Amino acid sequence: MKTSLLFINILLAFHLAKVVKPAVEFRNIICTSLDKTFSDFEYCFLKSINRTYKYFSLKVNLFKVPVTKVKVNFALYKRFNGYKPFLYNMTLDACKFQQNPKGNPVALYFYEFIIEVSNMNHSCPYDHDLVLEKLTTEQISHRLTTILPFPEGDYMFQMYWFAYGINRARFQIFLSKDK
Repeated sequence: MKTSLLFINILLAFHLAKVVKPAVEFRNIICTSLDKTFSDFEYCFLKSINRTYKYFSLKVNLFKVPVTKVKVNFALYKRFNGYKPFLYNMTLDACKFQQNPKGNPVALYFYEFIIEVSNMNHSCPYDHDLVLEKLTTEQISHRLTTILPFPEGDYMFQMYWFAYGINRARFQIFLSKDK
């Protein structure tokens, strides 16, 4: 009887350990201003509350506002003996895209995702600092496991921000996806 209870408790503990572990986990975040006279990151950090709950926050100070011409290049990389391109690498005019988001379904997917998880609903012209607060893995996990299932592995999501044709900033977030 005691052996059966011990065995059931061990199975329950293993099950709970598997349930608690997030499917997507942040590994690192790197924010780089490539033109500090135009913009700079006031903060950009990854915060680990405990083993299963992490979030990141960032704030970009814009020094030359309003910004009316913005392009964004975003790419997804998967780690295969170094980070290699995986599925997406596209550049879009952020201002034109916000006026007509239905024209590009892949960009629309990422745009809706950013708006949904961050409440970062900024529009052109950009006349104030850009803030993204407490983006958690829970919000990303649903998109990468249910809506558009990705294979397990380590990924890097990279964005280059161009204003007036000049590369102004690079944002990289590293994450891993388990089963």
